[in-house]
Amino acid sequence: MVHAQFDPAARQALAVKAVEAKTRKNLSWERIAEASGLSVAFTTAAVLGQHALPEEPAEAVAELLDLDEEAVMLLQTIPTRGSIPGGIPSDPTIYRFHEMLQVYGTTLKALVHEQFGDGIISAINFKLDVKKVADPEGGERAVITLDGKYLPTKPF
Repeated sequence: MVHAQFDPAARQALAVKAVEAKTRKNLSWERIAEASGLSVAFTTAAVLGQHALPEEPAEAVAELLDLDEEAVMLLQTIPTRGSIPGGIPSDPTIYRFHEMLQVYGTTLKALVHEQFGDGIISAINFKLDVKKVADPEGGERAVITLDGKYLPTKPF
């Protein structure tokens, strides 16, 4: 049976335990994702409390991180999503994404609507990828791909 949470506290506490285990065991998110059989982005989001894992991936992640049966159950529950209490984020990395949307949000909206029409880009039927690439001018660049299904507005 599918179960949903209505209070994020249990998943937040599990996320803390999971990250502590990840650190203690010197594991990467990539390694945890390999154990789950799912993508790095989805697995990371699930372990941090933003997605439910299917039973087998939940068991594999819990085993790798030495988490108990309660953790296996919690990893499978549909969480109360949203990880930025209080609105504007204070973490510098998360804030940069907020800043990007402040600067480019209206541009993204205009371009999406011009190319697709009235509607939204799904955050449910969605894929995320992060890659590190060399910058020709020196250093490194982050290439972040947001791949969401377009959902048109349907008059009724």
